[in-house]
Amino acid sequence: MKHVAMVILTAAAIAFVLPSEAAIYTANLNGGNENPATPSAGTGSTTVALDTTTHTLQVIVSFSGLTSGTTASHIHCCVAPNGNAGVATTTPTFTGFPLGVTSGSYNQTFNTLAASTWNPAFITANGGTPASAEAVLAAGLVAGQAYLNIHTTNFPGGEIRGFLLALSTASSVVPTLSQWAMGLLAAVLVLAGAFVMRKRSA
Repeated sequence: MKHVAMVILTAAAIAFVLPSEAAIYTANLNGGNENPATPSAGTGSTTVALDTTTHTLQVIVSFSGLTSGTTASHIHCCVAPNGNAGVATTTPTFTGFPLGVTSGSYNQTFNTLAASTWNPAFITANGGTPASAEAVLAAGLVAGQAYLNIHTTNFPGGEIRGFLLALSTASSVVPTLSQWAMGLLAAVLVLAGAFVMRKRSA
């Protein structure tokens, strides 16, 4: 019975410590990936994590060397490489994305059941709800038919971009503060439970 209780407590701790499962996608961003290609020497990278269980979309971007200031950034879907597709995510740009700069970084998590996460036209064209938009983007990512684009003053159609490719299905990229806090609490509960059971055994 003691071992069963310890297993339950340990499982609870692990559940709190580990972030939820998410499908991870990455891309290198450059001018050659644009259509038509741009002569920009700018480069960047992105990691996108979509969790259709917790309905979150985490977008991490780093970029530098652009020819002019940024005006917008989005995920576009769905088209086979190296085609062009409409904007899927928030318009006119990702919330909080650094604008008017030639280099920067970004990390934001979106609620995929919120209409504000999506381009209204993408919702309308894909089932009419945020949930249906999420499903279409998820399928597009799996098929390698979604890309992240960074738009600038010199290249309003996009200066650098990259098609997102699956990395793995693993834990979300960055645990939230609440996940760390709950993990710490669960670990304390495990230690407390072990102490109590040890006292009873004695």
